[in-house]
Amino acid sequence: MKSLEELRKMREAALKKVEMREEGKDYRVVVGMATCGIAAGARPVLNRLVEETAAKNYNCVVTQTGCIGMCVYEPIVEVYGKDGSHTTYVHMTPAKAEKVLEQHIGKGEVVEEYTVEAAKKEA
Repeated sequence: MKSLEELRKMREAALKKVEMREEGKDYRVVVGMATCGIAAGARPVLNRLVEETAAKNYNCVVTQTGCIGMCVYEPIVEVYGKDGSHTTYVHMTPAKAEKVLEQHIGKGEVVEEYTVEAAKKEA
């Protein structure tokens, strides 16, 4: 077992790696890639986000995470801004992901119709 000090050092090193990846980026785009997300189609969404970000040089870093906790809304994409903003997009498809990149990341405009709030109103 690691000592508390060793664990702190490991945490600091991991945080530095994340900061280096995100340095100079205004957004972090996170795709839920737990079993529920993958089963609902998150892999093609993640692939499109990565491909389009690289091809069009969007000002974001695309990462993945485990379960976000809202399986009924999968695939889920969350967008975090440097300003502390946080938007959750639900029932994502590759085409919707591309629109989120164009509007939210490219123009700073939230795609309201894809958000979890919009999905809750429809339910």
